[in-house]
Amino acid sequence: MIKIKICGITNIQDATLAASLGADYVGFNFYKDSPRKVSAKAAKEIIAALPGFVIPAGIFVDEPVQELVTTVKKCGLKIIQLHGSESAAYCKEAASLCSLPIIKAFRVADETTLTAMQGYLDSADYFLLDASAPEAPGGTGMVFNWDIAVKAKELNKPFFLAGGLTPGNIAEAIEKVRPFGVDTASGVERLPKRKDYEKMKSFITTARRT
Repeated sequence: MIKIKICGITNIQDATLAASLGADYVGFNFYKDSPRKVSAKAAKEIIAALPGFVIPAGIFVDEPVQELVTTVKKCGLKIIQLHGSESAAYCKEAASLCSLPIIKAFRVADETTLTAMQGYLDSADYFLLDASAPEAPGGTGMVFNWDIAVKAKELNKPFFLAGGLTPGNIAEAIEKVRPFGVDTASGVERLPKRKDYEKMKSFITTARRT
């Protein structure tokens, strides 16, 4: 069954709604310039309210590794998503210090991204494929060429498909790519930092039945 990750969580209501609708992961963005940035204190309180079956993910962008470790341990995160230009060595260090799995995100511009991904096969547990938008390293809300995602399956590394996924295109995305998981933030919002219940319900229901 495909995994579903709802990112950009900033409050308990949205987190518990996502959980009640069947999300497998909820993501907390700690990137300082993200419109969905959440503090470690707030994330800790939200995570404490989650049911045990939901995995809290922390999204970081080129964070100094010791600051990342502090945030991870303070909040009780269960998986780390690296959405910047982190090296393979950084991924290994973060995984070792936190004893947690790593999702390495890649901004897909063209097929050269596939070559870059090969350098992380031994240092990341999962990949995440997002659209390329240098001005928005924490998430773009844009769709990229899914043909490249199909080719990424040849790397034999489970990956999350992200980038502009909405209730309106999630079925097409899954049917074409068949990823390990799907990831959305802005696609299920009514405004930044606030999720839309009906959009989340439609997204998750459609993903589950596709």
